[in-house]
This record gives sequence, structure tokens and C-alpha cells, in this order.
Amino acid sequence: MTNGRSYRKGAQRRAQILLSALDLFARRGVGASLRAIGEAIGVSHAALRYYFATRDELLVEVYRTHEATVREEGGPAPAISAVGLMERSAERNRSIPGLVELYATLTTDALQAEQHPVTHRFVHERFRRVRADLAERVRAGQAAGTVPADVDPQDAAALVAAASDGLQLQWLLDPDAVDVRRSLALLERLLPGPGPA
Repeated sequence: MTNGRSYRKGAQRRAQILLSALDLFARRGVGASLRAIGEAIGVSHAALRYYFATRDELLVEVYRTHEATVREEGGPAPAISAVGLMERSAERNRSIPGLVELYATLTTDALQAEQHPVTHRFVHERFRRVRADLAERVRAGQAAGTVPADVDPQDAAALVAAASDGLQLQWLLDPDAVDVRRSLALLERLLPGPGPA
């Protein structure tokens, strides 16, 4: 009984840390070190290390928590186009630039697989999942006759993901000059959704 109670307390503490870090990153962006993050959210370095062995592990779990929250708030993904899905994400991200910065940090770190194996694995799996979802939406557009049949769904999915990520990075660097949603609307003309049911 004691083990079960202490496990629950540990799981609750870990969840609290993740939510505090999520709030911090949303407001201020990514902290420099595990120690600095701990100080900012009021958790000792030792406690933070108990739950997250590395900074990479914490960053990945914070982003996973963010994605889970978005799924819960949004309910099931609506039947919209691949580009429309990215437009919705871009609109939501306007209010949380710190989490867009976190995502950019994760994708950059993932390129250095040896130094960041946890991040590399997470980003690699995430891209595969996102491309698969976007490709299905392109196929739905093809089945509805709104997307040309000769468009390869996998290639289109990679293009949509690249456009969305690249535009958001540009927006982070120069928010007054880049309107992610308006730019994605141009791509929507090439890859529209299936249209009204």
C-alpha cells in the first residue's frame, strides 16, 4: 500500500513539474540548463534530476505534455486538409511563442543524434506520425477530387510539414514580417481538403 501511495505521489509530482515547466516555456522560452529551469519553477536541481535524468528528457516530456493537452482540448482531429491542420496549429501557436521555440530547439538538437539520442528518437517518430496524418488528408482530398491524383501524398505531406515548420521559425525570428497562416493559405490552394461533406 505504501509503495502504491508513494508511486502515485511521485507521478503527481512529476506531472506538476511538467506543467510548471510547460507554463514557463510557453511564457519565456527554453531555459539554458536543468539547474536554471529548476530554479525558475521552484524545484531543486536534485529533485528535477530525480524525475528527468537529462535536459533533453525534460524538454521532450514537456513537449509531449503540450501535445497531449492540445489533443484533449481540441477533441478528435477534424476532417480538414493537410494544410488546414497546419493552419490551425499556427493560429494556436501565435499565443505560445515559447513553445514554438521549444519545438525549434528539439528539431535542431535532433540533428545531433549522438549527443541527443532521446530528442532524436522523439523528433524522428513525431515527423513520421505527422507525415502519415498529413498524407491521409491529402488522400482524402484526392478521393474527393479536390487534389490532383498525380500528387504523391507522401511528398505533399513532407512539403506541408516543411512549409509549416519553416514559416514558424521565420515568424519566431521576425513576427511582424511573416504571417504563417496567410502563407499557408497559399499552399492550401494547391492542396485543398475534401470540401464540405
